[in-house]
Amino acid sequence: MDVATPAGRDRAVDALRAIAILGVVLGHWLVTALVADGRALHTASPLQHMPWLAPISWAFQTLAVFFLVGGHVATRSLATARARGTTYGAWLAARLSRLFKPVAAVLTLWTAAAAGLLLTGAEFGTVHTLVKLALSPLWFLVVFAVLTVATPLLTRLNPLWPLAVVLHVDLIRFGLGGPSWLGWVNVAAGWLVPFTLGAAWTRGELERRRAGWTLLAGGAVATAALVAWAGYPTSMVGVPGAAVSNLNPPTLAAVTFGLAQCGLALLLRNRLRGTMRRPLAWAAVALVNLSAMTIFLWHQTALMATTATGLLAGRLPGLHTVPDDLGWVAARLVWLPVFAAVLAVCWTAFHGYEQGRRRGGGTRVVRVGRPSERGAAREVRHV
Repeated sequence: MDVATPAGRDRAVDALRAIAILGVVLGHWLVTALVADGRALHTASPLQHMPWLAPISWAFQTLAVFFLVGGHVATRSLATARARGTTYGAWLAARLSRLFKPVAAVLTLWTAAAAGLLLTGAEFGTVHTLVKLALSPLWFLVVFAVLTVATPLLTRLNPLWPLAVVLHVDLIRFGLGGPSWLGWVNVAAGWLVPFTLGAAWTRGELERRRAGWTLLAGGAVATAALVAWAGYPTSMVGVPGAAVSNLNPPTLAAVTFGLAQCGLALLLRNRLRGTMRRPLAWAAVALVNLSAMTIFLWHQTALMATTATGLLAGRLPGLHTVPDDLGWVAARLVWLPVFAAVLAVCWTAFHGYEQGRRRGGGTRVVRVGRPSERGAAREVRHV
């Protein structure tokens, strides 16, 4: 893979995408619990019972980095397509197909699974819980797809405009007693902030280290102030039973926290470029990028498949028990390699939907072309 990658590729971009995807996966596996109560399963979180563990959410809520990279790649890709004479429709169709082709397999499997569970007598509440968890990653794809569609309109948008929208929405909701439904405006505006930061990166406006430090320091100070004095939750992910979630829909605190993450990501670019020159490190990052959608869409299914299978052995600690002490945390850490192994099985079965198939069968990872046509003998195809 190291030899097959074009020399001009910015490997730090792929590394940041891989970090963002793996952060979301590990975060879900650490804070999502399915508690067995008789024949029923209900969701719980260790953050619900041990709120002092909230810093875990700071490390693993990495969606802002994904939108930063997504905005950078989308705007750069659109500029390249225009230079080559590719129409907007062809460019958009290619990008959306990469997002939604793997979704069909998830929807098909869980439609069949839900029907089978209901027909065999499973409680509707349990089935609803499982399906909701399995399909929860799809909200992200819808938002990302909408921003991708709007990329031509966003290439020059200053991130301060959507940030101002988030600020005013929260001011009306929390400060003036406005309707709670107004918060859903932030689903678009909140994630538009890092996406347009990615566009600014493409324009070369974030190359100086001062930009990264400004985002990191400003975002961190603003988030700390909002949590300490404005009553925003400390956790950057949703907590069952909490009156306010920073993520569903995004609040101003989640957006400012995302700004700090984006600043840190920009500061790490040079170090990541150096690390990615090591063939083994680059191979691992490239493989995650080639399977990013498969990993993202199936990681919750891996958790639930492990949980359901484990019920055959009774209520297992860290898997079916209430996450209310450090013993649960220690047990959950032991289960992480099992989740990863089950996810690997899902990857084996479904990654072909993401990468495409050769005519003769098998997954196409490296495209081979004539140097006269490509300027290089081989290149790695990335999502």
